Amino acid sequence: MSIALGMCETPGCNAVASLQCPTCLKIGIQGSYFCSQNCFKGSWKTHKVIHRLAKGENGNKVITDAYNPWPTYNYTGKLRPYKREQRREVPERIARPDYASHPAGIPLGEQAVKGSGQIKILDDEEIEGMRVACKLGREVLDEAAKTCDRGVTTAEIDRAVHEACIERACYPSPLNYYQFPASCCTSVNEVICHGIPDTRPLQDGDICNVDVTVYHNGFHGDLNETFLVGNVKPEVKKLVEVTYECLSKAIDIVKPGEKYREIGNVVQKHAQAHGLSVVRSYCGHGIHRLFHTAPNVPHYAKTFIV
Repeated sequence: MSIALGMCETPGCNAVASLQCPTCLKIGIQGSYFCSQNCFKGSWKTHKVIHRLAKGENGNKVITDAYNPWPTYNYTGKLRPYKREQRREVPERIARPDYASHPAGIPLGEQAVKGSGQIKILDDEEIEGMRVACKLGREVLDEAAKTCDRGVTTAEIDRAVHEACIERACYPSPLNYYQFPASCCTSVNEVICHGIPDTRPLQDGDICNVDVTVYHNGFHGDLNETFLVGNVKPEVKKLVEVTYECLSKAIDIVKPGEKYREIGNVVQKHAQAHGLSVVRSYCGHGIHRLFHTAPNVPHYAKTFIV
């Protein structure tokens, strides 16, 4: 194992790591760190799944030069970007958030309260507005679910989402948010989140998360779901199932007086109990008239540095 620096990959360890898997280095996977040989050996059964994902069925590293907009990026798996379709248009009759027409897609309302940490308490009328937006968002996501299948491109899923939004007098919130070029996010396989829909056809065994947000009558409704495409491997299916269980357990504890950090404690505890870990690069967020706002909602346990 070579010398590197990062966080130990072993679930529940989180120690500073100085060792990296030699197989990962050989096939070009970045960021697989372990703090000791014991952690490395103990995690081998689950860790080696990454090696299989990064290789083709014949065991060779998957390489494609057909289309590569990020030639210096080190991919961690076999998924590669494909060309995108043109940005879709929203009829003028549909109300839109402030960033929709901004040249750089900057959400001015979010910028105005950035860093304040103040949590907006909604009144009864605003809560009803949120309820309607979320219901419409669920309907749009259901339309995406009908489309998600083998041979279907994520661009086609994006089209279905876009058209479903228009039919319900909704603006697809991701469109032009900081210049995001699509109407939803489609994150396939090893993509964590915020994947951009493109012309790659979904393949047998893929998983595809579709992240939908709609803007209706001044409120955003945000939700997502991960779909299994064809015959998914048991360990991948387990990942999706346990993730859903984490969500359900987190929802169950939500009540007045509960601390936001307890959500992360519940999620991480259940994930680690099944040999899985959580991604710390992103977290949940508040939403109402603004797409992203306070509070931040971590889905991982709070750690203390002594």
